[in-house]
Amino acid sequence: MVQVILKTDRVVFEVLGADKIWAFKSRLEIPFSCIRGANADPDAGRGWWKGWRLPGTQLPGVITAGTYYKKGKRTFWDVHGGARAIVVDLVNHKYDQLVIEVEDPIGEVRKLEKIVALENELVTAKGR
Repeated sequence: MVQVILKTDRVVFEVLGADKIWAFKSRLEIPFSCIRGANADPDAGRGWWKGWRLPGTQLPGVITAGTYYKKGKRTFWDVHGGARAIVVDLVNHKYDQLVIEVEDPIGEVRKLEKIVALENELVTAKGR
């Protein structure tokens, strides 16, 4: 599971518990400007092929954690089954996407969508 923490100019995705071992990562810090959207996706964990593991852990139907590369996209996964999974789309970052399990998928998506809206407003204001 991952905890989402808002900082002044970035979002910290804190990997919790033993998932740090399975994912080979304890946290990701993503600048607000790199986040393009988020959505809750309880089906994200379905299927067994997530891509090439670089490094990571996968037991189909149990856990997918770590970095995976598929169809030209690098994705960070931390999902157990996926019922509470969210997908975070990124730009200008080493990851193209995060697929993570959180305590409150709808609440976290709303929080991230607010960041996207504020970033879009800033870009529009700078362009005026």
